Amino acid sequence: MNENKNEKQKAEPEPEPEAQAQEMSPVLCIGMGLFIVFTAVIALMLAAPFEASGVKAFQNPESVWNPIYFVILIIGFTAFILAVLRFGGQKLVHFVMLGAVAVTIYYVLAVLTVPYAYIAITGTIALTLLLYKYPEWYVLDATGLIIAGGAAAIFGISLVPKLIVLLMIILAVYDAIAVYKTKHMVSLAESVVDLRIPVLFVLPRKRNFSLLRGKGHDKGKSEMEEAFFMGLGDAIIPTMLVVSANRMAAFTYYRGLINAPALGALIGTLAGYAVLSRIAGRGKPHAGLPFLNSGAIIGFLVGYFAFI
Repeated sequence: MNENKNEKQKAEPEPEPEAQAQEMSPVLCIGMGLFIVFTAVIALMLAAPFEASGVKAFQNPESVWNPIYFVILIIGFTAFILAVLRFGGQKLVHFVMLGAVAVTIYYVLAVLTVPYAYIAITGTIALTLLLYKYPEWYVLDATGLIIAGGAAAIFGISLVPKLIVLLMIILAVYDAIAVYKTKHMVSLAESVVDLRIPVLFVLPRKRNFSLLRGKGHDKGKSEMEEAFFMGLGDAIIPTMLVVSANRMAAFTYYRGLINAPALGALIGTLAGYAVLSRIAGRGKPHAGLPFLNSGAIIGFLVGYFAFI
């Protein structure tokens, strides 16, 4: 009996070092957390210029229909992308999404370079061409921050906090269903990685990792296993609450920059991310919004009721 047991133990393969490497290192954890912080900082800086320029997603921030329109837009756009990809329309999806990215970049540059419109146009063309010709992971990350900050600012000033909280709850449920039940969000993420467009933040697990040259890939492993990815939406959605909460003039602004509910939402987002990072990065996709949105909402409520 003992001999059989020993033979069985010897037959079982030992955990490979690479399998252990799939655990997310503290550096990766902090790096992705910084993307959330930078997104919030950029969005807060852009909120006032966007509002002054009249750039909004919805003209009436208090309309209860706005979250419904938002969810329909997300589900509809996701369904469109998946349907086109299923029929081999990768190039069409690539150009559609690249066009959406270019529009967002233009809005950001336009409000920052008023009244010099030619700078915004030139900058948008240059960045779009760079994304098309050289979509390396650090190029995607840099432009992704511009897009995430701009989108969070636009939607943050377009919705009041209570509607954003409602929207975040709906999207958290949708994200969980899309990742764990239907798994269509996992399929979309894998397809988007192949398209090389800035809708994901990318942090390599190895220094020589490259999206373009295939460096850093072990034989038999995909890019999803050789780098850590986080969707821009995981940074944008919670930051929308940060921006919207920061417009509540009833609260004191710390150093004239951020008030208690907004700061609470940001800290709560990072707390939710810390929990998420404990289970993420092991080769299995996880829904981020249930953790991030829950943390942001709790942090917002704490900041609101503690300092009202």
